[in-house]
Amino acid sequence: MEVKQGVQVEHAAEHDAHDHEHHDTFWTKYVFSQDHKMISKQFLITAIIMAYMAMAMSMIFRLQLAWPGEAFPFLEKIIPNFAPDGILDPSAYLAFVTLHGTIMVFFVLTGGLSGTFSNLLIPLQVGARDMASGFLNMLSYWFFFASCTVMTISIYVEGGAASGGWTIYPPLSALPQAIPGSGMGMTLWLVSMALFIISALLGGINYVCTIINLRTKGMTLTRLPLTIWAFLITATLGILSFPVLLSAALLLIFDRSFGTSFYLSDIFIAGEPLAHSGGSPILFQHLFWFLGHPEVYIVLLPALGLASEVISVNARKPIFGYKAMVVSMLVIAFLSFIVWGHHMFITGMNPFLGSVFVFTTLLVAIPSAVKTFNYIATLWRANIQFTPQMLFGIGLVSFFISGGLTGIILGDSALDINLHDNYFVVAHFHIVMGASAIFGMFAGVYHWFPRMFGRMMNKKLGYAHFWLTVIAVYGVFFPMHFLGLAGVPRRYYANTAYKEFDALININELVTVMAMLGGIAQLIFLFNFVYSIFRGKASPQNPWKSNTLEWTAPVKHLHGNWPGRIPVIHRWPYDYSKPGAKDDYIPQTVPFTETPESNLPADEREAKFNEEIANARSDV
Repeated sequence: MEVKQGVQVEHAAEHDAHDHEHHDTFWTKYVFSQDHKMISKQFLITAIIMAYMAMAMSMIFRLQLAWPGEAFPFLEKIIPNFAPDGILDPSAYLAFVTLHGTIMVFFVLTGGLSGTFSNLLIPLQVGARDMASGFLNMLSYWFFFASCTVMTISIYVEGGAASGGWTIYPPLSALPQAIPGSGMGMTLWLVSMALFIISALLGGINYVCTIINLRTKGMTLTRLPLTIWAFLITATLGILSFPVLLSAALLLIFDRSFGTSFYLSDIFIAGEPLAHSGGSPILFQHLFWFLGHPEVYIVLLPALGLASEVISVNARKPIFGYKAMVVSMLVIAFLSFIVWGHHMFITGMNPFLGSVFVFTTLLVAIPSAVKTFNYIATLWRANIQFTPQMLFGIGLVSFFISGGLTGIILGDSALDINLHDNYFVVAHFHIVMGASAIFGMFAGVYHWFPRMFGRMMNKKLGYAHFWLTVIAVYGVFFPMHFLGLAGVPRRYYANTAYKEFDALININELVTVMAMLGGIAQLIFLFNFVYSIFRGKASPQNPWKSNTLEWTAPVKHLHGNWPGRIPVIHRWPYDYSKPGAKDDYIPQTVPFTETPESNLPADEREAKFNEEIANARSDV
């Protein structure tokens, strides 16, 4: 009876896929789609638009930091309200810094990275027809889009966008009358974050349910690609930590609009005391960073998962230490919840409690080192294919190492007190989280572009994009460490009031020039991406000779992914360079009986090889 029911389900799925393929309208196919593949494209394209908006803001405020007070006539033409006479307004500077950080952390590195690749790969790599709930998946994207829209609108309201930094610490963010950027712009920032958190929770629940419940036959947990493990752990982190940020934002709204005092106490404005008492701004920091530090790994783990797949495929070698990689991600996820206090060493924290956070912070280095070692071991003596995605994957490992080393410094409370809130923190944060995650995202785009659009991106433009970007990233953020060691504070409109910083202005000029180089590199990527969608070379079914399941499904629009029965899984996803394997790889769908030689123990394979050599010599 079970078999008959299974057959009936398969036939129903085939009929459903056929029906959707021929009856989709423009709106149901491209706009309000419930197909995970289309939703992944929607997330990707929206995130790209937001990323270039954030990048443009960074270019503008970098001009102010390199050449403070100088007029740039083109600024008056493109943003007349923010740069009168070509000089960036101080309030606009703070708003651009705030929005740049907010957009990159939440809309690009969180929503863009997880939303794109979790949607694309989870059903395809686990062997599911679609997400557990296509409707909730569609809602997840549209809440994300609404969040992006509200954040963009906040730039143009009276008083300007939120100007309290991307962490929006009270009391600056809790008092609408504090500065122009504390008004309507801050309210819209909070509304946008609430919408974003709803999107993240809807998506996260969908991802977990799909991975746990909808795996195809034979897809055991130990046969999951590391990408899926990364998405599962990331979604779990988000489900547990994002509600805490939502509660922090709601309490902040109450303080702003309803006269409560969760974060406010003994506040004076223009010498007049306000009717607030009993609250503490430190409470907001605890709530924010309880999400804020898991957020680091909500951003990093998907990128590391993508890099694991890309590096193994292009090294033509099994990933080194599969189980160790999974365990290290689980340990990182656990530790991420007990280290948030290292962001708050200078808040008057008890020194003993600070030492506990130092200990838990330094513990994170152990599983991180395991992942780094395993990547290097996978690359060691491998038959490396230097595709653009492989270069970006290796670049991620480089940034993860160099940025992680400075994290050890900042994790020490005695050192952090001297380096807190200066450019050393900016440099560490951007290298270990920003650049690493962005490089993982680029690796994913180049690798799975054929799966998304059926075409290949231009390889030469990909190489130019990589080399210009990696030079620019190190050129921007490596010198910032020296600015931080010299004591230069972050988020300042200008440091001209401090004579001791005059000698460092050349470093800021170098950083800005390198930032411009990085901007040019991203224009190369944008051209390559858009051009390849429409005019790129047609892709073969499995262009990278990969083992995972997504390369067995047709690229054409099809609800249900496979136009027949879902393939059955027989092996793990990293069977590369196997003796007896055709083209040096064995897809997960190939039964063991079809590759008997590759399944022999090593000593038996060697004996058989020696026997064949001896027979060949005797024939001669």
